[in-house]
Amino acid sequence: MLAAVITAFGGPDVFALTELPAPAGEVVDVTLAGVNFADVHRRRGEYEKPSLPAVLGADVVGRLRSGRRVAALLRAGGGYAQVAPAQHVVDVPGEVSDEQALAVLEQGLTAWHSLHTLGRVGADDVVVVTAAAGGVGHLAVQLARAAGARVIALASSPAKRAFLTELGAHVTVDSHHPDLGAALGEAPTLVLDSVGGRTFEQLHGALAPFGRIVAYGGASDVANTVAVDDLMTASTGVLGFWLQRVLDDEELYRSSAARLFHLAGRGLLTARIGGRYPLSAVGRAHADLESRTTSGKLVIDVHRLT
Repeated sequence: MLAAVITAFGGPDVFALTELPAPAGEVVDVTLAGVNFADVHRRRGEYEKPSLPAVLGADVVGRLRSGRRVAALLRAGGGYAQVAPAQHVVDVPGEVSDEQALAVLEQGLTAWHSLHTLGRVGADDVVVVTAAAGGVGHLAVQLARAAGARVIALASSPAKRAFLTELGAHVTVDSHHPDLGAALGEAPTLVLDSVGGRTFEQLHGALAPFGRIVAYGGASDVANTVAVDDLMTASTGVLGFWLQRVLDDEELYRSSAARLFHLAGRGLLTARIGGRYPLSAVGRAHADLESRTTSGKLVIDVHRLT
């Protein structure tokens, strides 16, 4: 099988197409693989550092050798390949395309559990979504609207903000605004943040009393620290989400995936595919993701080489 392999940590140019033996055990013949920001951090050697040489890629869609069409989440990587380990496999319904299944599974799980399981979103909430045009963010906007909440979406460009308005965001805000709290125009009761740094600090400070912020990423690479005394004084909460905790609970994972596929199959949750790349261009996909110019989910067609 062919795979995009890294033999060193570094920039997007470290990927090389390499012929490898297929993984041992049950496997997925991959159709599409997803590109996620966590893989950017792994490629740089900043997060869950893999042993080298390594095949990155945490989510795939394809078929088991039995013919079942499935999506799989690969916590140890292996997705940027034509054959991947069959880990955390869920069946994909016939009414959901490969692209939609790939895009709504990993990102959708993060959006759903950040909003519902941790955020306890309701119709009275004012929800702020950071990086709202991204893979998780644009699904969170749709899910928050479906819950009846008022949605404020943050994004960096006019084109992204126009896209979010089309998705149903009530208000869009330039994520580069120097005073995000003032730019919102109202106090949020729930914030979903994948950026961290200045964005987290300003939005946390803008929370209404009894509001909460759910952090599920730190794309700014700036760590945040919260003082318990400040939380008590403001009567606000900070929660964190890590997808592994869903995968640790097989029943929760399968029921959540089934819910997301049901919504996608009925057209109630639609993922935007922001780019489709050949296996030889995994590095370009990473570079595009890092540039912050893309929106939605980026996918790799592992059988397309040019």
